[in-house]
Amino acid sequence: MNRTILWLLYIVNFLGTVYGYIWYWNQLVYTYERFPSWLLVFVPDSPTASLFFTLTLLYLLFPPPESASRFVQVTRMIIEGLAVATSVKYGLWAVSMIVATGAQGGEMNWQHGMLVFSHLGMAVEVLLYARFMKAGFKAVVIATAWLLLNDTIDYTFGVFPWLADELMDDLPQVRLFTYGLTIFSFIVGWLALRARKQA
Repeated sequence: MNRTILWLLYIVNFLGTVYGYIWYWNQLVYTYERFPSWLLVFVPDSPTASLFFTLTLLYLLFPPPESASRFVQVTRMIIEGLAVATSVKYGLWAVSMIVATGAQGGEMNWQHGMLVFSHLGMAVEVLLYARFMKAGFKAVVIATAWLLLNDTIDYTFGVFPWLADELMDDLPQVRLFTYGLTIFSFIVGWLALRARKQA
């Protein structure tokens, strides 16, 4: 909880979030031009996850007073629940898709290495900081409901993150893996928050 470390993490995650939305820019434009505009919110998965953790870091840097309204407290808990579940899910999902692409002969470059490192970092950092969060079981349930909705929208309307050509013929397996990872993220997130309460 050293403030220097928190600020460093905030800056890294803020810049990573901006980079993530830039990374998704072409898909956002493609979606806007061909699909109903309400689907746009479901397109950028990883940067939205890192956005939730970036906001969580602000709560840790500037915690609301105990006297804060119920609305402020509940909002914080929901954002933290979303940070935990989405960061674990999309951190591991991105790494899995990159590894699967490489295993099927897809071209790998330095960007893929950077993405593996940064997405693993997403999952690790949120679990390290779960013990300092206020989120509880209900917040993780809400976050999981959001993830299941996102999964359903992604694979019903075809707005899932663009996959390498090597994985497109494995789309049913990718979809199943994605749903399974949502459930896994719920379990891991809840255990991390529960361990905090038992510590």
